[in-house]
Amino acid sequence: MSCKCFGSFDWFKGSNSPDQTQAQEFTNENVKRFTYNSLRSATSDFHPSNRIGAGGFGVVYRGVLRDGTQVAIKKLSAESKQGSNEFLTEIDMISNIRHTNLVELIGCCVDDSHWALVYEYLENNSLASVLLGSRSKHIALDWPTRAAICLGTASAVAFLHYEAVPHIVHRDIKASNILLDGNFHPKIGDFGLAKLFPDNVTHVSTRVAGTFGYLAPEYALLGQLTKKADVYSFGVLLLEIISGKSSSKAAFGVEFMLLLEWTWKLKEEDRLLDIVDPELSQYPEEEVLRFIKVALFCTQAAANQRPTMKQVVEMLSKEVNLTEKLLSEPGVYKGQNPRHWGVNKDLQALDPSSSSRIFSSHIITQMLPR
Repeated sequence: MSCKCFGSFDWFKGSNSPDQTQAQEFTNENVKRFTYNSLRSATSDFHPSNRIGAGGFGVVYRGVLRDGTQVAIKKLSAESKQGSNEFLTEIDMISNIRHTNLVELIGCCVDDSHWALVYEYLENNSLASVLLGSRSKHIALDWPTRAAICLGTASAVAFLHYEAVPHIVHRDIKASNILLDGNFHPKIGDFGLAKLFPDNVTHVSTRVAGTFGYLAPEYALLGQLTKKADVYSFGVLLLEIISGKSSSKAAFGVEFMLLLEWTWKLKEEDRLLDIVDPELSQYPEEEVLRFIKVALFCTQAAANQRPTMKQVVEMLSKEVNLTEKLLSEPGVYKGQNPRHWGVNKDLQALDPSSSSRIFSSHIITQMLPR
């Protein structure tokens, strides 16, 4: 439940540091309040050895509370480009949302100029660290584990889009925001870039926020934010999980293609399985091919040709027959103009309201994106 102080942000004008009276008003029955001193104690005064990552709000530290509970503490940095509104939005939203594949917010600190979020601690850090990071942090993941990460993440995004109240577009689905618990179950974190998304609003963004390599072209170029932007980012993430390669760091072929471009080239050459991570010595070829094709459906240049996340969950969890002939070349944003990001350049194609038939089974015969 939202606390009363979320009704207005007027008392933040001119300052990012509420006084103690204002901070005291900032409470939520779902969120525990922590003092800054208690967080200093939990992290050995935010010692560098306890640093486990960095996000939009600043540095993330591992901490141990007085009762022995391990937590992840995201300390808001003075240099953060995100302001008080985003900070309060994250607290308000996450404290009211519960899903097995979403990181749980335990509490917060609003103590003079010191702001922080306290999350549950996930032992295996992020997917980016485990799968795409340095060899020292790398952990071999078999196909069943990767498939479960794909499906769990898809389920969480679908929950945010259709079941969370109000609906939420995350805007920054990427490997570093997919955290893994001790059993490698995925949980989406960092809702700092999320926006509330009413059903009757199609374009709610006044500024583009996200990560290069995951940005849907219509969002990067035109600032048009719909749920289909998350679908695009998820499609890129799928390819990373399958290939074990970063979408923004690795280059493929003599043309130095991005992962998505390379995947499309392999599709045209009927060599899709060539993108599979060499570490995967054993995997079910038909299932992996289906996952790759789902990723390509998610990343089509025209937003209206992409499935919804509900449909993505269906396609990943069931042996459906994908109508591959409906696939069109993916849109790839490289920080350039529209002629560089795909074959579907007609901006009318960005309308997310139309429908398309892209897979069929004995249960589902037509896709109807919202």
